[in-house]
Amino acid sequence: MAQNKLDEQFNVVLRWRPLTNDEAVAGPITYGSTQTQDALFQAVSISVPDKRPWISASVFKGAFEPVDDNQALFDHIVAPALPKVLDGASCNYFAYGHSGSGKTHTMFGYDYDSPDEMGLCLAAARKLFESLSKFNKESSEHKLGVGFSLFEVRQKSAFDLLNGRTPCHIAEDHYGETRIRGPTEMLEDGKLRVQPISQRSCWTYDFFKAEMQTSLGLRSVGSSSVHDQSSRTHTIFKLEVINAALVEARQAVIDRESELVPVGERATDVTVEEQTKGFIRTPDGGYVSNPDYTINQARIDAAVAEKENFEARVRKAEKHVAKVLNSSQPLGGAFLFVDLAGAEYQQDKSSPSSHPLFEQTPQERQEGRQINTDLLALKGVIRAYVSNQSRIPFRSSPLTMVLQEYFPDSRNGTSAMIVTVSPAMDQYAATLNSLKFGSQVGIACV
Repeated sequence: MAQNKLDEQFNVVLRWRPLTNDEAVAGPITYGSTQTQDALFQAVSISVPDKRPWISASVFKGAFEPVDDNQALFDHIVAPALPKVLDGASCNYFAYGHSGSGKTHTMFGYDYDSPDEMGLCLAAARKLFESLSKFNKESSEHKLGVGFSLFEVRQKSAFDLLNGRTPCHIAEDHYGETRIRGPTEMLEDGKLRVQPISQRSCWTYDFFKAEMQTSLGLRSVGSSSVHDQSSRTHTIFKLEVINAALVEARQAVIDRESELVPVGERATDVTVEEQTKGFIRTPDGGYVSNPDYTINQARIDAAVAEKENFEARVRKAEKHVAKVLNSSQPLGGAFLFVDLAGAEYQQDKSSPSSHPLFEQTPQERQEGRQINTDLLALKGVIRAYVSNQSRIPFRSSPLTMVLQEYFPDSRNGTSAMIVTVSPAMDQYAATLNSLKFGSQVGIACV
C-alpha cells in the first residue's frame, strides 16, 4: 500500500479490489503507482496488451492494494478525521466506481463483526461511540449519543430506509434550501405534518449496529451487466453527535412547521378568494374591478398576519436548535458516507476480455444514463467547491441538491473520494474511465 497524509480539504484515493477465481484465469491488468518527489501525491498507470499505457496526473493521496483490508482504509482515511468531528466539524466520504468494483464492501462491508472487514461506516460509528463514552464519563450534562440517517436517492426521489423505505420528495423551499419530505400526515385539529428524513437516536453501539443492519436490508439492488447485486441508487449514510436536548429541539421545529401548514394554506386561500371576487372578466379576455364587490383587504391582512406569526414561531424554534448546537462542542459533528451508484459505461468492444460482451437492457441503459448524469454533476460540484468558486452548481441534479447542506459544514473538516477499481482484464474500459474520473476530480483538489 502506498499512502500519503490526507492534509487537503478534499482528497482522492484509489482502491484495487482482488480478482475473483474466474477473473484470475485471464490475469490482471498491469498497474502501478509513482510518488512525486515531495511524496505528497501519486500518479497511477495501467496497461494491457495491444493498448497504449495510460498514466494519470499526480493527484492521488493513496493507492490501496487488493491485500489491504477495510481496517487499513479506515486507519488512513477516516480515523484521522475523528478529532475534527469531535470538534463539531463534518467530514464527507464518497465511494465511486463501476458496478462490482467494491464500493459497497468498502462503505458498509459484509462482515459486521470483523474489525478488519467491517465497512467504514460501522468502524466510524464504533470509534465515535468509544470517544463519546469518555465525554459522558467526564461530563454531567446531557448524555451524548449518535444519530444516524440512511436514505437512497434515485432519479428525483429519496427513499427513507429508517422508515420502511418511504418515498420522499426532493425540492427547494422558498428560501432556496433543499428539503426532503415524506408523505403528509393529517393530525388532530387539522394540523398537517410532513416528516423529514428520519434520524434514529442511538445511545449504545450495539443498538446502532442492529438498527443499521435492519435498515441496510431495505436497500434497492438490481442486476446490471457487470454485477448481479448492483446498487441502482446512491446511498447516503450520516452519523451525527447528538443529545436529548438537540433531538427535542429539532422535533419542536417539525411541530411548529406542522402548525404552519394549514395556516399558510388558509392565508393563500383567503387571498385567492378575495382577489377572485374582486375582479371580473371582460368580453375581450381582460380583467377589470368588480363594481359589485369590494375586496376585503382587512380579511387578507388578518390571514397573512396569522401566517407571519406562525412563521416567526418556526424561526424561533430553528434559532433554538442553533443555540443547542452551540452549547456543546461535539454536538453536530458528523461523518457522511455516500455509496454512489455504479458508474455505468458502455462497454468497449475493443477492450480485452475473456468473456462475451454483455447486452444491456433498455432499462439498464436508461438507469445508467441517469446515474452518469448524477456523477458528472457531483464532479462539477466538487471542482467548484474546492476551488472556492462563488457559484457552486448544486442544482445540476437531485443528488447534488441533497448534498448541498453537507458541503458548507465540511469546510473545517476533511473529505475524500475513494475510487474503487477492478484489476480484471475484462473490466479494463470501466477501470480506465473510473481512473480518469478520479484524476479529473483530483486535479481540482491539488
